[in-house]
Amino acid sequence: MLRPLRDAAEVKAESVALMPFPAMQCAFDALVPKGMRNYWKADFATELTDAAIAAHVEHGKRTPNVSSSMHLHPINGAARRVGADETAFGHRDKRFAPVIVGIWPDPVDDEANTKWVRDYYAAIHPHSGGTGGYINFMSDDDDDRAADNYGVNYARLSTVKAAYDPDNIFHVN
Repeated sequence: MLRPLRDAAEVKAESVALMPFPAMQCAFDALVPKGMRNYWKADFATELTDAAIAAHVEHGKRTPNVSSSMHLHPINGAARRVGADETAFGHRDKRFAPVIVGIWPDPVDDEANTKWVRDYYAAIHPHSGGTGGYINFMSDDDDDRAADNYGVNYARLSTVKAAYDPDNIFHVN
């Protein structure tokens, strides 16, 4: 079942297994030791079109560092059984959350690694339907995407934020 994915590009790392949620949350910690530089972009997608898959294959082949990657998080199961307006997460109608992360050690490589993430994102974003991305995976230059990231809940969350944090103490993602 995984052969087409393995044949699409050189496999840099692989793990296919059932695991407890806490284990999944720290699975990549060793790839990102303290001091590494990073740059992120995220999106949501309803489907993986042939063109989107081709873009993933093309840019995945150019991954500049072993710590850099694209995570394709499924949005399914319990996440889809809750209404979009019942929590802060307003994109429960989407099926995937692609996250592109560039991670590298040397500041000399900032431009090349950031460019890889931006180019990859530019290639897949037209296939996303123009919606936001998962807020935890945004970089500083994504501030203008806040309303899209929260979707239908942005206005309500802004009202709550203004009421409970008028001095903007909790302003860091």
